[in-house]
Amino acid sequence: MTSIPKPIHTVAGLIDRHHEEQEADQPPRYHFGASQLGHHCERWLWLNFRWAVLQQFEGRMLRLFRRGQEEEALIAADLRAIGMELVTHDSDGNQLRVDFGSHVSGSMDGVIWSGVPEAPEKPHICEMKTHNKRSFDDLVKKGVKDSKPQHWAQMQAYMLGTQIDRALYIAVCKDDDRLYTERVRLESEPAKRLLDRAKRIATADRMPEPVSADPTWYQCKMCPAHDFCHVSHKAEEINCRTCSHATPREDGLWHCARWDAAIPQATQTEGCRAHVLHPDLVPWQLEGGDGTNAIYNIAGHSVTNGEGGVSSWEIIAHA
Repeated sequence: MTSIPKPIHTVAGLIDRHHEEQEADQPPRYHFGASQLGHHCERWLWLNFRWAVLQQFEGRMLRLFRRGQEEEALIAADLRAIGMELVTHDSDGNQLRVDFGSHVSGSMDGVIWSGVPEAPEKPHICEMKTHNKRSFDDLVKKGVKDSKPQHWAQMQAYMLGTQIDRALYIAVCKDDDRLYTERVRLESEPAKRLLDRAKRIATADRMPEPVSADPTWYQCKMCPAHDFCHVSHKAEEINCRTCSHATPREDGLWHCARWDAAIPQATQTEGCRAHVLHPDLVPWQLEGGDGTNAIYNIAGHSVTNGEGGVSSWEIIAHA
């Protein structure tokens, strides 16, 4: 008699792989997202915006993100059902966006124009989040500002950008479907500081210092840039944003000094034959250059990097 094979989670593995492949086909985010404003490490924010270290998520996490997105539609339906005038998309069907300039922008979950019971006529930014039980319990105990400072920072930016001085934060516990709501007031000065910080990081030519030089620091241990900061100091990604010739300008464009032209978004992920590794993204000493190429000292040898020498792809692959 043929026996049923022992379960090896083949179906689960295939589902997760599907989501990972789908994610791999998506380009990195082009803007500096408002959801990142409250992040503790300026170096990680710079590396992430520069596409020097790209965070890769396993399929399970991608499915969790999908669940959070799907939950938003259910929360929105419940809010409308109790009489709130909630708008989540513009007239073209696009998610509501706020552009703060200097590459910093974000997509809002929605705007409640009326119907919040404590202030029925007052508009509110609407922010919806899902939490596991541990996170949800901490949120209920501490409030959003202390428990989830990045969520608080995100709402502050949206309130400042839209001149709507209240937000309604709505959280759902994925374990037991409990709901938590909190009205948040605009704090203009902290909001301005958060946005000024983001713009400064986004347009900085040089890499900021990390939150800690200690590789065992609790905020560093699980960071996607841990290996870069504390082990190799070598970025593996080759694209326009990791190139010495590229500069993010305050007008929201990227400019290439080699070709003296704006870099179209569609080509930024590829790089070109003139790519020169940014000196902050490699562990080697910069010996010189001529404005087109750079000369790095690699293992005691002078190596010319750029269209007149060894390509960035070859150096990263073999050095």
